[in-house]
Amino acid sequence: MARTPEKEPGRIRQIWETFQVTRTYDGSLVWLMLLVFVLPVLAGAAAAVFIPGIGLLGEIIWPLVGVLFGVLLAVIVLGRRAEKSAYDRIAGQPGAVGAVLRSGLRGGWRGSEMPVAVNAKTRDAVYRAVGRGGVVLIGEGPASRTQRLLDEQRRRVQRVVPNVKVTTLAVGPDTDAVPLARIPRTLSRLKNTLTKAEVLAVDHRLASLNEGIPVPKGIDPTRVRAPRRPQ
Repeated sequence: MARTPEKEPGRIRQIWETFQVTRTYDGSLVWLMLLVFVLPVLAGAAAAVFIPGIGLLGEIIWPLVGVLFGVLLAVIVLGRRAEKSAYDRIAGQPGAVGAVLRSGLRGGWRGSEMPVAVNAKTRDAVYRAVGRGGVVLIGEGPASRTQRLLDEQRRRVQRVVPNVKVTTLAVGPDTDAVPLARIPRTLSRLKNTLTKAEVLAVDHRLASLNEGIPVPKGIDPTRVRAPRRPQ
């Protein structure tokens, strides 16, 4: 007898499960959600009371609009806090950058799930992303140890695509490092230098650079789950 596939949880259930997990790690979540919910509700109620001549229909609609807008803001806050909480939980783990590049990129950016360069002893790694802003190399680990890897990868990339802008980022314990949660936003803010077609062409040309790269034990992005926004 064929086994019936399990149904995906509904949207409300997904939001509820996300809320339950996130509030365990984020003590301020409940208060923030209440705040962003209550303010629009109060604004809608105030509009129903103080706007002259709106009639009975207006007295009903304005509070309802406030409630709907409050719910929307609360869900948005939940999504962002859930994302931040999830990133905070995987920060510092080998492969965390790869997890973000696998599922957290937006705006047409293409990221390498596995590192393109690794240090077998320290497990420091370099990841690569390609997008409208050019090629970005991201060092995972202390900058003092990843800089050499980044420089080597920059030279390799520039030999293959010499006219493409290459940017380097550091994600690690250093005070000036890019936080894990800000990687997608940092990439999206880079000035566009490539067309969509050029992004694909550059990504395909660079794909041969990391063929056969050994991945040391402990670096496995498939075991580090990046956050999913509540839908």
